[in-house]
Amino acid sequence: MNLKEMCKSLRLAYVAEIYESIPMESPESFLTELFASEMRMREEAKAERLIKKARFINHKTLDLFRWNESIYFPKQMEKEKLCTLGFIEHKQNVVLTGAPGTGKTHLAIGLGRQACEKGYEVRFFRISELVEQLTKSWRDGKLNAFQSRLDTADLIILDEMGYIPLTKESAELLFQLITHWYEQKSIIITSNLEFSQWNRIFSDARLTAALVDRVIHHAHILTFTGDSYRVTHALSRN
Repeated sequence: MNLKEMCKSLRLAYVAEIYESIPMESPESFLTELFASEMRMREEAKAERLIKKARFINHKTLDLFRWNESIYFPKQMEKEKLCTLGFIEHKQNVVLTGAPGTGKTHLAIGLGRQACEKGYEVRFFRISELVEQLTKSWRDGKLNAFQSRLDTADLIILDEMGYIPLTKESAELLFQLITHWYEQKSIIITSNLEFSQWNRIFSDARLTAALVDRVIHHAHILTFTGDSYRVTHALSRN
């Protein structure tokens, strides 16, 4: 059995590829660095798998996000604390509200990508796409199976809540799904509407109130008050 075969048997995915690049200062330091590299490369590969599984719509990261004073943070939450992702561990929600183009989706995806890099399982949905999948699953008698596929996720990102109104059927399905996740996982929601305006999305006032109650319980609400980055950028080129 050669080295590659032995590494495969021991489930050491990278040792055979990297051992020659590790300096041999002493047997202990060599093995320490070798196994540290193996562990690091495993974590990087896992993060890439989780990022692919999350199905983000772009490659935006927290490093590229422009923090500014137009983002209002609630009490007991600041930039540094948000970025540690402690809210996921405590199964808390994050709601990002504000006008279109102010960076809500960028921040949501940045937090999601960082969560993947820390080993959390994440799913990203545009609300319109999620509702379409929910409705199809319900009509095909596969709603429970659809929900079960998301049960392993630690964080769900729901983007663009409020851009399109929902039918009574789709609103009820979305309510059931969020209720299913309530206090079981974290949710990040981006919306261009304040909570008082969510009745524009959902046709039933009682359902809207119940949904908002579940969303904001244990939630950190960030308000984006600035101008659209896209509009500002377009004007600066003229």
